[in-house]
Amino acid sequence: MNQEKTRLHSGIIPLMAISGGVMIANIYYNQPILKEIGVSVNTSEAAIGKIAMLSQLGFGLGMFFLLPLGDKLKRKNLIIFLAACLALTLTGFTFASTPAQVYVLSFFIGLFSTPAQIILPMAATLDSTNRGKTVGRVFSGILVGILGARVLSGLISEWLGWRYVYGISAMMVSIVAILLKLFLPDVAPKFKGNYFKLLQSTLSLIREYRLLRQAALLGSLTFGVFCSFWTTLTFHLVSAPLHYSPGTIGSFGLIAIGGALVAPYFGKLADKGNIYKSLLITVGLVIGSVILIKIFPYSFVALIVCIFFLDIGVQATQITNFARIYSLHEHAHSRLNTIYMTTYFIGAAIGTYFGLLSWKTGGWSLSTWQMLLWGTGALSVVIISERVNAKHLKHSAAAAESRDFSPPNVVNS
Repeated sequence: MNQEKTRLHSGIIPLMAISGGVMIANIYYNQPILKEIGVSVNTSEAAIGKIAMLSQLGFGLGMFFLLPLGDKLKRKNLIIFLAACLALTLTGFTFASTPAQVYVLSFFIGLFSTPAQIILPMAATLDSTNRGKTVGRVFSGILVGILGARVLSGLISEWLGWRYVYGISAMMVSIVAILLKLFLPDVAPKFKGNYFKLLQSTLSLIREYRLLRQAALLGSLTFGVFCSFWTTLTFHLVSAPLHYSPGTIGSFGLIAIGGALVAPYFGKLADKGNIYKSLLITVGLVIGSVILIKIFPYSFVALIVCIFFLDIGVQATQITNFARIYSLHEHAHSRLNTIYMTTYFIGAAIGTYFGLLSWKTGGWSLSTWQMLLWGTGALSVVIISERVNAKHLKHSAAAAESRDFSPPNVVNS
């Protein structure tokens, strides 16, 4: 019986990783092909850039309103239902012909890509002993989906046209939904209240856990850099003097995938308790990468190095954050993930917005300056959080010592 369970578990984690990657990729397919979509629906670069922001906004709202249901409903059923909605929306996107249709469907693609983040806390529940390692494996699959989306969409768009990107994705989502229906285990929900109490308990976690607030703010800042970079990079690479094609732009995602495969190492560091050291390194990689591409904006080698280390920095920061927050409350993983990922994708939407605004106002130079501003903010969060946590730990130790050595009360007889 135990051996059977082990075999099931060893196959389930890769399936969850692949499924998460297939579903979350849909938020990022648009990035290398924004220009092609804009031309197809007769709108400008700045206007079509909004679809990246809308898909991230939809995903962020899905995190808040749908993800908590993973603690109340059977996660398997919830994942499959949302995956079916995603497949239908992707099919509709293949026939979109106006900017309004593209905007609305982009929002719902983001909203229904939520299963990727329901799968992640479910993996943490299945293996609490090696949580950081397991979360790292599943998150690596999600990362490969995020980064591979650019490669796939760039190549398919160049060969067949951008509409085929979403048609093929609809088929892929349908296939993984069937596989999850067949093989994903049922996990009994722990929360017994109604939906409004569920949301209320989710919000209460913000006040209850200082570490959750710190991780969420850090995640939003680093992912803001990430999304701002990839959105504006598309416009930078198609402009003079580079003039890269969609296929070439998408191929840079292969470099980022290499970085994503290195990132799970930091999940092991988190399991060993080296949180502060890990975060200093990862956020430092983000800032250093942006500085490099700012100094050498047209260097092919600098671009490769920047993409590789930027993605290691951003993704390893998230893996470390996930390992931290999932240790806070064993039966509230989905709700913890709700707070973290909602903040995370609000940061993504804001980063994309200011990236587009910076590109429109001052081109690549201003875009990289605002990325550095986000990166510096992330480093400040790491340093200040460490000092605050050390201060609280010192006060807690002093209070415990005071209780241990206080004289016993004298009772008059």
